[in-house]
Amino acid sequence: MKDILIKWFMASNTWLLRLSRGRIGSKLGTQTILILHTIGRKSGQDRAVPIAYFTYEGGTLIVASNWGKDTQANWYLNLKKEPHAKLEINGQLISVISREAQGEEYDHLWQFVTERHPPYLEYQKMTTRHIPIMIFEPAD
Repeated sequence: MKDILIKWFMASNTWLLRLSRGRIGSKLGTQTILILHTIGRKSGQDRAVPIAYFTYEGGTLIVASNWGKDTQANWYLNLKKEPHAKLEINGQLISVISREAQGEEYDHLWQFVTERHPPYLEYQKMTTRHIPIMIFEPAD
């Protein structure tokens, strides 16, 4: 049931974000939301998902928490196959290239994101998997 509610919520939020060009649905509590466009690793089709993001030193960060589940998010797996993506922020599409934070960079960014959104710490306790942080930089 929880997964159905999450899917319904995400689909509704995507619709609101697009309809309002980011005026509705882009803020959820302390989080700022964008629409991430990836290419499906199996289907080759455009996949769009509303997701929380952070701006950091000219780039954009997204935490692949997948709500604390033991499986990686599909969007993360899509990016591992094809790192080119698009971020839809306030109705504008931005072409980006993604990479995964590693080592000391990861440790620093994990502290950055958990200070701004402490539930990530709870998500980490809920799963045995490493929660990745993806960094997006302009493709231009």
